[in-house]
Amino acid sequence: MAGGGKKKEVKKETGLGLSFKKDENFGEWYSEVVVHGEMIEYYDISGCYILRPWAMSIWEIMQAFFDAEIKNMKIKNCYFPVFVSSSVLEKEKDHIEGFAPEVAWVTKSGKSDLEIPIAIRPTSETVMYPYFSKWIRGHRDLPLKLNQWCNVVRWEFSNPTPFIRSREFLWQEGHTAFATKAEADEEVLQILELYRRIYEEFLAIPVIKGRKSEMEKFAGGLYTTSVEAFIPNTGRGIQGATSHCLGQNFAKMFEINFENEKGEKGMVWQNSWAYSTRTIGVMVMVHGDDKGLVLPPRIASVQVIVVPVPYKDANTQGIFDACAATVDALSKAGIRAEADFRDNYSPGWKYSHWEMKGVPLRIEIGPKDLANNQVRTVRRDNAAKKDVSRDNLVESVKNILDDVQQSLFDAAKQKRDACVQIVKTWDEFKEALSQRKMILAPWCDEAEVEQDVKERTRGEMGAAKSLCTPFDQPELPEGTKCFASGKTAKKWTYWGRSY
Repeated sequence: MAGGGKKKEVKKETGLGLSFKKDENFGEWYSEVVVHGEMIEYYDISGCYILRPWAMSIWEIMQAFFDAEIKNMKIKNCYFPVFVSSSVLEKEKDHIEGFAPEVAWVTKSGKSDLEIPIAIRPTSETVMYPYFSKWIRGHRDLPLKLNQWCNVVRWEFSNPTPFIRSREFLWQEGHTAFATKAEADEEVLQILELYRRIYEEFLAIPVIKGRKSEMEKFAGGLYTTSVEAFIPNTGRGIQGATSHCLGQNFAKMFEINFENEKGEKGMVWQNSWAYSTRTIGVMVMVHGDDKGLVLPPRIASVQVIVVPVPYKDANTQGIFDACAATVDALSKAGIRAEADFRDNYSPGWKYSHWEMKGVPLRIEIGPKDLANNQVRTVRRDNAAKKDVSRDNLVESVKNILDDVQQSLFDAAKQKRDACVQIVKTWDEFKEALSQRKMILAPWCDEAEVEQDVKERTRGEMGAAKSLCTPFDQPELPEGTKCFASGKTAKKWTYWGRSY
């Protein structure tokens, strides 16, 4: 283990570096990366985390994209209170049963007990829909399309993990109401496509679009679609974001009715959809390495870090001026660039620091670069070095950043695809599960069978479950049997352990 000793030396020299390797102790590695990468700080309440600017800026970039897209769809932002009364929360039976164990309650004000406890929203269907019934009277009030950017609280007791499972998290939640099911169905998929774009185009993470099983769908909804990601290091699937058609369940409970053009009474069709700060955790898990974070350029708040490398007798001022000019030229072209002029750290320390923070591209400028009117670029994803003339700096940097973005996606897709296994029988399924695969199997689509799969795979790693039935269905030859029940298979479905 020559690498092990060397790693410790680096840590001793710079005070930087990680003590855990991604392949050897993934959980500890992840916790270390999000703290050393300055994404989060632990808080004194378990399961709650401080989002530092380095993480918040990523959220803001995704927010700017998504917010503009939903405004194009004529969806309007609003804000509803964080508190919800118990009578309203408990109105939709299936819905509250799905959330009951995670609901946090306010029971006191100062020293006195509240007469009726108040819940903190785990999600806002029951908060919003009493008002939908008030605002929707006739067909002219439809569609009603609202979204809010807010926080929700789910008092989970399973392993809290920064971004992935936290007791409070940031998200957007869209809530829409339509006159017809066809309009609702169409919107479900439009939103799901935006979620795919967030993962694939911004975070450089491949996802599978599909539909959740009856057992895994949103409590109280009609059907749930999702984008599913996969973490090769742990062999676990992770639900990336969900877009639900709620059908008319909530409309019935909250009496959201309208009169159509003919004067007939109808009930609305509703959707709800959300993605959260979990997206950031998935990105860290997929792209991070033993040096720390690796940020895709599209979401990095600093895309290029410029580091001066002056030697003893070098023209230090000339090098600093060249660094400042480089940042200026890149910034004017819309590239997010900064220079690190701190004089109490060596260039080597700065390299390690910005590598830990995952900055996609480093530019070094030393005496030789100054003399040759060039800069040296170093990529974070593959450490490739390249000397670039200052005359066509902007164009070269843009091309490198585009290439880093694409390379990160391609590498993640290749790793993910290598973990997908097609199975036909229970024995093959068990074998693939023990190898931490994402499993595609023919299934009879029966809830009892899925429940049975869960029971039969319970173990210290956690039970396996269906992840999603992909919209992109491979051919299912006639007579294909379900891998778990031996009954006639109806569809191909992805299975595995999940977060």
